[in-house]
Amino acid sequence: MDEESKLSRKTVLKAALAAGVAAPVALIGGPALARTTVAGGQVPELTPACQDDDDPTPAQTEGPYFKPNSPERTNLVTPGTQGTRLTVTGYVFGLACLPVNRALLDFWQADVNGAYDNAGYTFRGHQYTNAQGAFTLSTIVPGLYPGRTRHIHVKVQAPGRPILTTQLYFPNEPRNNTDTIFDARLLMTVRDNGSAKEAAFDFVLNVPQTPTSAPPTSTTAPTTSTTSTPPGGTSWAVGTAYAAGARVTYGGQGYVCLQGHTAQPGWEPPAVPALWRAG
Repeated sequence: MDEESKLSRKTVLKAALAAGVAAPVALIGGPALARTTVAGGQVPELTPACQDDDDPTPAQTEGPYFKPNSPERTNLVTPGTQGTRLTVTGYVFGLACLPVNRALLDFWQADVNGAYDNAGYTFRGHQYTNAQGAFTLSTIVPGLYPGRTRHIHVKVQAPGRPILTTQLYFPNEPRNNTDTIFDARLLMTVRDNGSAKEAAFDFVLNVPQTPTSAPPTSTTAPTTSTTSTPPGGTSWAVGTAYAAGARVTYGGQGYVCLQGHTAQPGWEPPAVPALWRAG
């Protein structure tokens, strides 16, 4: 099996961590999360080191609507709140793909009409990761306002370390193609769950850690790897709508689509690992 088809240590750790926490329903339309693999009774192959997608999460502008001193809470929804319910789950890791305990996450976003509460703290709140580096946010899908695609703002900080300020995005949003701030590396995986939505995103902070060579313990033997399907599909082309799982060729290399999207210049498969995986 080649290096590009191996799972990263971060992925393996997500599986090990998830074994001790509640696993959500498998998310569809984005990169497979290891905790959903565990929920299905599968165990990813162990690998010796971090790999391609373990770079620190990109920073983005804070914007004009941040307010300090938000209340500590994981649920931003109150009785009578309008909008599509959204649950965001994920983990916070350091550079060695180890979980960060007590990392601060401060979220803020627009309401269903695209407005921010600048007088109070509606749709604003902070929380801390647990011992497994996990977090959960209950909120709504934010509304649109001129010039921007849908997004959620967040500041993430490991204890005693610098703050990462960034934004999270939704796949298949038409305005992703025109928003000059949008970064495909910050796409969440999102699926429908009845009338609500579930999303996931894992942060990697620029926090030095000492990697460990000891594999996570498991009572189930790792599954035997199989040979991946040979690359194929049509040639990648600007303007084409690609669904998750679609296969294309670009520059003689085969790629698999990880997030449903419409291709545009600058999103060539080698340039956007959040959207395409070689294989």
